[in-house]
Amino acid sequence: MSGGKSAAEVFDALAERYEEAFGRIPAQQEALDWLAARLPRGARVLDVGSGTGRPTAETLAAAGCSVTGIDVSAAMVALARERVPQARFEQADVRTYTPGEAFDAVCAFFPLLIMEQAEVAASLERMASWVAPGGHLVVATVPGDIRDLPIEWMGHRVTVSSLSAQEYGQRIEAAGLELLHRHTSLFRPEGGLADPEEHLFCYARRP
Repeated sequence: MSGGKSAAEVFDALAERYEEAFGRIPAQQEALDWLAARLPRGARVLDVGSGTGRPTAETLAAAGCSVTGIDVSAAMVALARERVPQARFEQADVRTYTPGEAFDAVCAFFPLLIMEQAEVAASLERMASWVAPGGHLVVATVPGDIRDLPIEWMGHRVTVSSLSAQEYGQRIEAAGLELLHRHTSLFRPEGGLADPEEHLFCYARRP
């Protein structure tokens, strides 16, 4: 990657400020409600890029799911353990994490950005492989054919990459999942802490 802070460095520094800006994304809550309605009590859920644990782990744990969250940031993991004690959190990187089980659902709300484009694609495929038969994958990102773009984000210099909305869908289907829903929406972070962003949401299911 060509310069900029790592995701761990950025989110260790941001901690609670991230939730202030991005803790109430309507389309994310809509995705969580959609997923919770399809999961039985005790369903095994992996939350990739779990942050402070809210709203994803908190919502799904309250619905009776057994939630594991992973995040590269030690500060975020500490906050999540404090705020959502009914879920389990560990410091781990999606690019190297190897779960010991398949999951009834895998959620990934915006963790695949501060990395190289090839890592975005590989991480998406890894997450899809962790979905058990009949299980779901719900992902969200800032879409675009973006490769190692240096930006200023919430006071930090970072280098970001992504995939286009079309390629996200194609890669999800190539991984053997059925793409059920895909949409984009514009989100304006609270308090002007960050610039407005286009968000892509994909819902998929493994037959």
